[in-house]
Amino acid sequence: MTAVTLGEPTVPRARRRSRRIDVGGVPVGGGAPVSVQSMTTTPTANVDATLQQIAELTAAGCQIVRVAVPSQDDADALPTIARKSPIPVIADIHFQPKYVFQAIGAGCAAVRVNPGNIKKFDDKVREIATAAAAASVPIRIGVNAGSLDKRLLDKYGKATPEALVESALWECSLFEEHGFTDIKISVKHHDPLVMVDAYRRLAERCDYPLHLGVTEAGPPPQGTIKSAVAFAILLNEGIGDTIRVSLSAPPVEEVTTGAQILESLGLRPRRLEIVSCPSCGRAQVDVYALTRQVQAAFADFPHPLRVAVMGCVVNGPGEAREADLGVSSGNGKGQIFVKGAIVKTVPEHRIVETLIEEALRLTDHVNSDSR
Repeated sequence: MTAVTLGEPTVPRARRRSRRIDVGGVPVGGGAPVSVQSMTTTPTANVDATLQQIAELTAAGCQIVRVAVPSQDDADALPTIARKSPIPVIADIHFQPKYVFQAIGAGCAAVRVNPGNIKKFDDKVREIATAAAAASVPIRIGVNAGSLDKRLLDKYGKATPEALVESALWECSLFEEHGFTDIKISVKHHDPLVMVDAYRRLAERCDYPLHLGVTEAGPPPQGTIKSAVAFAILLNEGIGDTIRVSLSAPPVEEVTTGAQILESLGLRPRRLEIVSCPSCGRAQVDVYALTRQVQAAFADFPHPLRVAVMGCVVNGPGEAREADLGVSSGNGKGQIFVKGAIVKTVPEHRIVETLIEEALRLTDHVNSDSR
């Protein structure tokens, strides 16, 4: 039997050359796969709630999670969270350098510091570098447009790409003076075009791995679109080693959106992809309802598949042939396609169950060929 390949292969893409760091066992930079991150929204001091949310994020595909540490109670919770989390935990530190040392001692996989917010930070760099190096804990220099150092705001007038990059590289230089280069950088802005410009400039001036994000992107769909636009531009240019889709939404949505962006760019193996028409006056089936039914039926399908759900004779047969599995509907019936060939025609009410049957048969072939 001829082997069957499902889904689209990952497209090799030239990546920016960067050094590699290790974040709790997840490789970042140096050609490693782009990882998806998110951040918990629970009070970190509430250990049970935070671990529950981390479990949900992990199930959604999150690979690295960040937790906020604004208080002593949050810092005191880090040892338990870092020990019990199924994925690496990054401690997010603002204002208080002492929490950096606690996070390192707690076993966090990395620490994020914001140069614009950390006070009395520069005179602590030697101690932080020494502690982080001893524990093999990377530092993320996280620059945000909304909390840029006042010196740079005075110099540039606002959070320009040049200001963001200068802030990041200045703080990196402080660590470099002490021989510490286990660093990841982000330069976030709410405007995706400013953010893209900043990362391009940063990519030209250093070889540190870069964490991409459009900060304060807003609610879906606005935040989703802004992030997708910025990430697509940069990742297609080979820039970016980790991503976070920052949304005013439950963090699981950040993870699923980030994964879909990587899949769409060929940077992560595809899972389920539904190719469906937007419908029009030619459609002879309720495309919206049929697509929702197919999406629900395949929600937990464990194999990568491209499924086409089409509603008319113009593009339907062609799109269905290009998919792993597809249906071209009309006149109360559906032509079922498998790997480009029509295998049967069924009544409209049997379309969904027939697609599932053919998907199981198709994946059975894949499994038998691989044994």
